[in-house]
Amino acid sequence: MAIKQSIGKLSFHLPFEEFITQQLSLNDFNLLEIKIDHLIVVAKLPLHHRDPFDRLLIAQAMVEQIPILSADSAFDAYPIQRLW
Repeated sequence: MAIKQSIGKLSFHLPFEEFITQQLSLNDFNLLEIKIDHLIVVAKLPLHHRDPFDRLLIAQAMVEQIPILSADSAFDAYPIQRLW
C-alpha cells in the first residue's frame, strides 16, 4: 500500500501513517512480520507470478495458513485461499 500510495496509484483521506494506524486499530488488524520461513517458501515458489512483493504475500499466506485478499487471479496457481 505504501508503494502504491507513493507512486500515485492509491490515495487516502489522511496522511499515510495516520490512515494505516487508524485502520489497524479500527479493524483489529495485526501486521505480519516477514519471517525466515516465509523467505524459504519464496525461494521455492514456482514462477507462476513474477512480482516479488506478491510472491512474498503468497509465501506468507502459505506458511501462516491464512487467506489472501487480492483480485489477481495469478494467485490461484498457488495452494492458497484467495478472497475477492
